[in-house]
Formats: sequence, structure tokens, C-alpha cells
Amino acid sequence: MNFWLELAIKLVVAAGIIPVVGMIIGFAEMKLSAKMQSRMGPYFAGGRWGWAQLIADGVKFFQKEDLIPADADRPVFKWAPALVLASTVAILVPIPLGPQVVGRNLDLGIFYALAVSSLSTIGVLMAGWSSANKYSLIGGLRAAGQLIAYELPLVLAVVGVVILAGTMSLTGIVEAQASWFSERGWQFGLPFVVVQFVGFGIFMVATLAELSRIPFDMPIAESELVMGYLTEYSGFRFLFFFLAEFANMFSLSAIAATLFLGGYWVPGLSDAQLNFVGPIVLFAKIGVLVFAMIWFRWTFPRFREDQLQAIAWKWLIPLSLANILATGLLKVVV
Repeated sequence: MNFWLELAIKLVVAAGIIPVVGMIIGFAEMKLSAKMQSRMGPYFAGGRWGWAQLIADGVKFFQKEDLIPADADRPVFKWAPALVLASTVAILVPIPLGPQVVGRNLDLGIFYALAVSSLSTIGVLMAGWSSANKYSLIGGLRAAGQLIAYELPLVLAVVGVVILAGTMSLTGIVEAQASWFSERGWQFGLPFVVVQFVGFGIFMVATLAELSRIPFDMPIAESELVMGYLTEYSGFRFLFFFLAEFANMFSLSAIAATLFLGGYWVPGLSDAQLNFVGPIVLFAKIGVLVFAMIWFRWTFPRFREDQLQAIAWKWLIPLSLANILATGLLKVVV
């Protein structure tokens, strides 16, 4: 197949998956938050379970008027939501669902995924700067502070996995976990979370900060910034930001599951079997991580800005550097 035709088909498929994933995670968040707060949650749209609530919300947003402030930088203001959503689609390209089920097996797959994930934060900065609103600008600047602070531990947490696997290919990292002990005469693998539990914890905390979710939602802070960089957005452009948050939860959870939890791998199954079972296994692991993110949101209060920065610079970065040193020693000794 022609390269550009193949790429176009995969992008269309990924773009079609994103709204579905976003609606599923959004519905799960509404029902789980209602359960944790002892209330009903959505129950009207779609019958008893309220399964069509997100569809109704989507239709509502598309019916609203698309307003643009008079003093806004119109091109930047318009394209910021699209950039945030496009980065989510691009992250999915190198994530393997099975031995042969992958959008593109890149040799630098994890490098690509982490680089592309940063584009969403650039979109947030564009939205905050272009809105001609002081609350939006402050929200964008807070997002920049979080990007600088938490991008480092996010990347450093991955270095330990790369050292153990000896490759930056996401498919290769899954295969390394599946054959962890094969070179030593034992016929079983080991998810890297067993030896990289520190890196896994750092990665998940940094992921929450990159997503600007509670307790790291300082860029939005609706009680003080009136939704921050989203203040001036309405209609379908606001929907894009709303959808991108849930879709990014899926994408970054997929990366975490692939790096630390073995991805699609299941002991004892052949490659042919994993091509069918692997996607289900990976989605189950993603579901557990997404549930943890939702649980955190409705459990912890928002950090102050000084606390947020202290966690990154005083704790996560030193811990991630120590984890890299310990992993290097483990690689040499074992």
C-alpha cells in the first residue's frame, strides 16, 4: 500500500476512535464521581444508566454559537483546540495492540510519543495567550510552569525502562518484558513495574500534572480563574478541549501500560493469539489506570502553586535520577 494512503487510513481510524474513547471515559467519570459522592449521576439521557449523556452534551455544544473575542488573535485562537486534539491522535500511532497490530513500529517510539504529548500543552499556551483575557493568560502561564516542572520527571521515569529493555521501540519494550528471564534459562517474563515501581509512580504523578487534572489543575482552577485558558471558548471548540482531556487520559495510560505493565503481553500465548487477545488485555490495563486517575480527582484537594512546584523539583526529579542510577546498577549486575 502507498505510504501516504496507509497513513491517511490510520489517521482516520485513530480520529474515529478518539471521540468514542472520550465519551466512554467521560461517562465513566460521571458515574464514578456520582458513586463516590453518593448521588445518582446521569440517568435521563439513554435510560436508567444515562449512557447517552455525553452524546447529548456533544449535540448541545455543536448547537452553541462559536464566539471569538474581538481582541483575540483569531488564527491562534481557532487552531489551539485542534492542536490539542491532534496531539492525542498522534500519540496512538506507535502503541502496539498486538505483535503485528500497531499503527507504526517506530525505532524511537517512546521518544516520539513523549515529544508529541507535549504539543497539547503548547495548544493550551496558544489558547491562553490568544484569548485576550487575563484569566486565560494566567491559566496559560500556569500550564507553562507545569510543563517545565513535570516534563522532566515524566521523561526521566521512562529512562529506566529504556535501560532495561535496551530499545526505545514500544513494541521492543513489550517484547523485552515478555522475555525478561529467557536469556537466563527461565521461560517467563516480568512486567517492568516490578523493578520499576518507583519510575511507574513518578510517571503516573507526572501524567496527572500533564493532563492538568486534580490535584494538578492549577491552569484551570475554576474557583479562581473561571476555567483559566478555557474562559473565552464556547461551542465545538470548548468541546474539543473537553474531549481531548479524556482522550489524553486514554493515550497516556496506554503508554504507561505498555512501558510498565507489559502492554498486550499475556504469558503462554503465541503471537497469533496475542493479535486477537492483546488489544483486550491492553484495554483492561488502561481501564485500571484511568480508574485510578478518576479516583484521584475526587479524592485529593488542589495543590497550591508552591506545593506543585516543590513536588516536581524537590521530590520527583531527584527520585527519578536515583531510579536511573539504581536501574543502571541492576542492569550491570543482573
